[in-house]
Order: sequence, then C-alpha cells, then structure tokens
Amino acid sequence: MPEISTCLWFDDNLMEAVEFYTNVFPNSEVRGVSHYDDGRVLAAEWTLDGQPFRGINGGPVHAGFTETISLSVNCADQSEVDYYWDTLVAGGRPDSCAWLKDRFGLSWQIVPVRLYELLSDPDPVRAQAATAAMMEMQKIVIADLEAAAARA
Repeated sequence: MPEISTCLWFDDNLMEAVEFYTNVFPNSEVRGVSHYDDGRVLAAEWTLDGQPFRGINGGPVHAGFTETISLSVNCADQSEVDYYWDTLVAGGRPDSCAWLKDRFGLSWQIVPVRLYELLSDPDPVRAQAATAAMMEMQKIVIADLEAAAARA
C-alpha cells in the first residue's frame, strides 16, 4: 500500500525546520537525511505525530510557502490550542481565524475540535454567532466561542 506524504521545499534551512517541528509535536522523529556531494543537506524524511513528511533544500523558492497549502492541527482543548499556537507563531506572524505563519513561512491552522462542533450546531443562529466570533479572532479562544453561541 503506498504511503502519501507532504513534501516541503526549503531554501537551505531544512534541518532547522525539521528539528523545530519534531520538537513541537509528540511522537515525532527524523527518519532519514540525505546529502549533496559537498555535505550540505539535500533532503530529509520525518514524522510529526506519526504523519510522514519529506523536505528538500532546493534553493531559493520564487514564491515561497503560500496560504494555498497549510497544515491543520486539531486540538482537544484550549491548552493544546495555546501550546501549538504560541510555539508555532513564535518568530512568525498571526493571521485571522486560527491561521498563522511560522518562522519558516509555512501556514498552519490551529483549530480546537470544539470550533467544528459549534460551527455545525443544529441551531443556525448559534452556529452563525460562533462563526462571527471566530472571524474576529486570531488564536481561537474556546470560551469566547461558547459565550457567543450561548448569547444567540
């Protein structure tokens, strides 16, 4: 059975990124590293919480990473949201509605599972209130979403 993995193109800081990411997520490891003839890192394979990734040091990228591709982290509670958001946004920049760019320019969505539940609430007024609250946030705050839904 084939294994599908994400492949990310870095300029020349692949191993810095791999070491950062594998330290952020539990159950993560570097699975392999290959080198150019001069000893520089060419490519690496790693897992983040069991999910396989590949990366290359391919040189300058014309467009860099864009929001057209992002990694989404589903979080069980606010403490997970806070940890992943605060860790990944350090050196990067926050964006709206649970999105951020990390210091390598990669886009992430840090999403509490509770957000999905509130956005699909069978009461459309509650769901719309949660959606409106989310649209005003950068990092998602579950208590604020729940309060907005409760006021509806």
